[in-house]
Amino acid sequence: MSIAAKQQELLDELGLFQDWTERYEYVIGLGRKMTPMPEESRNSEHLIKGCQSQVWLDATFENGKVRYLADSDSVITKGMIALFVRVLDDETPDAILTADLSFVDQTGLKEHLAPTRANALNLMATQMKQRALNFASQA
Repeated sequence: MSIAAKQQELLDELGLFQDWTERYEYVIGLGRKMTPMPEESRNSEHLIKGCQSQVWLDATFENGKVRYLADSDSVITKGMIALFVRVLDDETPDAILTADLSFVDQTGLKEHLAPTRANALNLMATQMKQRALNFASQA
């Protein structure tokens, strides 16, 4: 499934909910379902700097695809990064680097976040693309 198709699938799922609180509950649930990040990976090397909450992001390169693991000390932030992991995990570096990640704006969630948390979404997307860029030469 393409990145665009994964994004549309998420938007369709979120569209089933009538208000933003239900959407947030769903996003928090996505965060809870993520593959757990090993405790040893929750370190300063994997920390996304500039986020209000602590957010850790690790990436590996397997069989030409980028695999992401992420975690946060905040349930809503963990849910937000889960959106990106769901869309970008197991994709090629080139697909990640060329992906339009503005789908997050279409979720309607950003309007209900504090400005610092909304900014964290941009930092997460940037860091995930940076990790992909680091693997691009190996593809």
